[in-house]
This record gives sequence, structure tokens and C-alpha cells, in this order.
Amino acid sequence: MLALALLCVLWGYAWVVLKIALQYAGVFDFTGLRTVASTVLLFVIVIAMRRPLRISAWRAVIVVGTLQTAGFLLFSMWALSLGGAGRTSVLVYTMPFWTLIFAQLILGERMRGLQWVAVVMAFGGLMLIVAPWDMHGTLIASLTAVTAGALWALGTVMAKKMMPKDSIDLLTFSAWQMLVAAVPLAIAAWLVPSEPIQWNTELVVCFLYATVLGSVLGWFLWFYVLNHMAAGVATLNALAIPVIAVASAWLQLGERPPAHELAGMLLIGVALALLGAIALRQSRSTNGERRKTKGPME
Repeated sequence: MLALALLCVLWGYAWVVLKIALQYAGVFDFTGLRTVASTVLLFVIVIAMRRPLRISAWRAVIVVGTLQTAGFLLFSMWALSLGGAGRTSVLVYTMPFWTLIFAQLILGERMRGLQWVAVVMAFGGLMLIVAPWDMHGTLIASLTAVTAGALWALGTVMAKKMMPKDSIDLLTFSAWQMLVAAVPLAIAAWLVPSEPIQWNTELVVCFLYATVLGSVLGWFLWFYVLNHMAAGVATLNALAIPVIAVASAWLQLGERPPAHELAGMLLIGVALALLGAIALRQSRSTNGERRKTKGPME
């Protein structure tokens, strides 16, 4: 839960950072450079910490790197270049609802009881923020953002299905899947024409945040959370990320959300609190059963 909370803060504010960065660099150039730099940094950390470079879960590496990292990064940055940071973030975070669908079809996970109440509340809140009845010509931006969310959801579920829980080094896995993502993104940055990057202090700070905190630390925390929490519960709690993004964009970029978006954030907050209480109760119940099974001498 602490890892998930830190991740929400890092990725929530990252939307503001990335929106600022796109003032000075094109979508493909910034995304490609960020991914390549993250890959190099991850492998340096793996080697410095003397972690094993070999990895057996190659299918998981390729699927997750292609869908969850390359696809998500490209479509989310494209959407961000076309729309506001707050609005784009909440559209991308249709991801938890895609995850519920994919998790049910692929993992057989089921939501029960009060979890469904929280899901309905969160969905209603998200709809209030997205406001599909009031697009104002932003259809392409909306579709690219939702596509990014769907790709992230599919990658999340496949990671949950394909990643071995005990025999895999999460840092090594993060490095290899980032390399898989870096290859097509670097090629796209090379081939797609764009304006030259305008390097300055603000862009350098944004680049370092996106690379070190957003990509390297962020994806490691995400895989850690997935290895210790049900995919549906993890992604629904991650709905705090667009709430943080909207609030940050409001304060720093002046993207003031209308009343219906504020109402949506309140609904999502209540839903997250309910899900957190359910998850905590389940965790305590599971730990209690394990202690009873082992006995006091084990």
C-alpha cells in the first residue's frame, strides 16, 4: 500500500511535468529519449547492485514491454500533446475498467460485494470528469488517451498472468521490458520528422523527473504492487493518480476543472477509500488465517 501511494504521487504529478516538456520537444523525440535513458539507467542499476542479468520470462518481457510500456507511453504522450494534462490523465485512467474486463477474461478474477459498489461509484466519478457529452472537438485526443489506458490494462493483466512470482527479479524484469519498449520508440523518434528539441533548464528538469522518477522508479513500483496485490484492486486504487494530476494541473497550469469534474473527483475519492478499507480487511483476514494454520511455534 505504501508503494502504491508513492506511485500515485509520482505518476500523478508526472502529467504536469510531461505537459511542460512537450512545449520544448516533440512527442516521438521526448518519448524515445526518455525511454532509452531509462533503459540505460535501469541496466546500470542492475549491474551496480549485482543483480542477475539473465531472465527466463522472455514472453512476459516482450508482451509487457510492447503493450504496457511502449504502447502506453506513445499513445498517452500523443494524447497529452493534443489536450490538457488533467483531462488526458483521467481519460487514460479508464484503464482500471479495462483491467476489470481483461482480468475477468484472462485471470478469472472476480469483484464481489462492496467492491462492486466502489466500482460503480468510481465509474460514475470518472464519467463526470470525462464528460463524454461535451467533447468540444477533442475526439482524437480522447480516443488516443483511452487507447493508452486499454493498452496499459492489457499489459497489466498479462504481466500478472505471465510473470512468475517467486523466481523473477523485478529490477531485472523492469530493465529488459524497458529495452523492448525503447527499440520501437527510438526508431519512431528517428523516422518521424519534428521540430528540433529546445534544451533548457526546465526541459532538463522535466526529462530527469520523467526518466528517473516516472519511468525507472515508477515502473519498478508498479510491478512490485502487481506482484503483491490483485490486478483489479491495484488498478482501481491507482485511480488516485488522475485526481492528483487534475489537482496539480489546476494549481500549476491553470487548468481549472468545472463543477462536474470536481464532483467526479469526490466520487472517486470515496470509492478509493472504500476499496482501501476492503483490501485492508482482506489482508488482515488472510494474515490471521496464515498464523492460525502455522501455529505459534512456526
